[in-house]
Amino acid sequence: MKVLLAFLLGCISLHSFSQEKDLHYFMDKAQKNSPLLVDYKNQIQSATLDSLLNIATRKPQVTGSVYGNYAPVIQGFGYDTTLSNGQMLTGLVGVNQKLVSKNNRSTQLQSFKLIKDALAVTKKIAVKDLNRTIISQYITATATLEQLANTKKTSTLLHEEASILKKLTQNSVYKQTDYLIFMATVKQQEIVVLQLQQQYQNDLGLLYYLSGEVDTTLVNIPKPIIALQNNTSVGKSIFFQTFEKDSLKFQNQNKIIDFAYKPSISLLADAGYMSALAYLPYKNFGASVGVGLSVPIYDGKQRNLQHQKITTLLETNLAYQTNFKKQYQQQLAILNQQLKQVEQLETQLQSQLLLADALIEANKKLLLTGDAQITEFVLAIGSILNIQSSISQNHIHKLQVINEINYWSTND
Repeated sequence: MKVLLAFLLGCISLHSFSQEKDLHYFMDKAQKNSPLLVDYKNQIQSATLDSLLNIATRKPQVTGSVYGNYAPVIQGFGYDTTLSNGQMLTGLVGVNQKLVSKNNRSTQLQSFKLIKDALAVTKKIAVKDLNRTIISQYITATATLEQLANTKKTSTLLHEEASILKKLTQNSVYKQTDYLIFMATVKQQEIVVLQLQQQYQNDLGLLYYLSGEVDTTLVNIPKPIIALQNNTSVGKSIFFQTFEKDSLKFQNQNKIIDFAYKPSISLLADAGYMSALAYLPYKNFGASVGVGLSVPIYDGKQRNLQHQKITTLLETNLAYQTNFKKQYQQQLAILNQQLKQVEQLETQLQSQLLLADALIEANKKLLLTGDAQITEFVLAIGSILNIQSSISQNHIHKLQVINEINYWSTND
């Protein structure tokens, strides 16, 4: 009785879902709630600011300074006035402009652009990872819901047949033991329905969790439309863009190293007041200009060692790229093979389901005339339940495989 009550309450609860939430709802929530995506967004913004800071450092740097000094000489004791001037007052505005070649500036700005591009690619991959996880769990939840609907349908059929069998048993058409055997199957089916209801609630809870939502609302989620998308060529796959961006960054670093060893020129200028306050202090306003030249001569072959280090990084990056390309192609080959296998099995299971349905219908007719074997009827019901479960599991596998293929073969 308790199991039947739980079954009825479960049926009511599934028909009283508060609202419907689809796959796009959960994907959108997951992306909005993901701290990782926020982190990548902020890193891209930070790289933009670094680029602006680099531009700002190449503009004239203006500084102001004020300095006052007094060195008294008391009864012949004190600093030598030829060195200390006794007192000094300085107020200057200085300008420092470092001259950088156009190619050097372009190379430096390119380094920041490459950092931003690499972060953008990493962010896109993170979005793909998140979407794949959400889609996978959504498929699992909808499969449980579909299996629950099929099981409830079968359970309803069993209850209808149980009413007929009860009357036939009362009329001594069937034995009491036949009726009890059949009712045991009915009760077992009610327990399965309850278990599937609980499983769906847990699957939905995990879907909320993965999307970053604090929610336990039981809602109806429609079946997802998941189809194979157009494949992106291997060379244009977003996964390979990571290796390409790294390679470009290393090459850019080689250029930056070379520019660091070129002569650098700085222009200097200041204007203001500088006086020892000893002679005509009101005339000590003035200005000065200057030029600075720095020429690297010898640093212990650090330049060559830095280039060797970059070469090593390029070789490592190429090795990873080559290995990933092989794994990438093998992964897609395996997934496409699995998809063909699933489709072949799907055809066989559908044919088997038609036979099982026909057997059930035949037993239902025989039941009315008292010619059905209850044990055979129960076995037929068990058979159709197993086939439906296999079809459901096969369908889940198919959607999961398509989800994986789309993940690897597209840039969306």
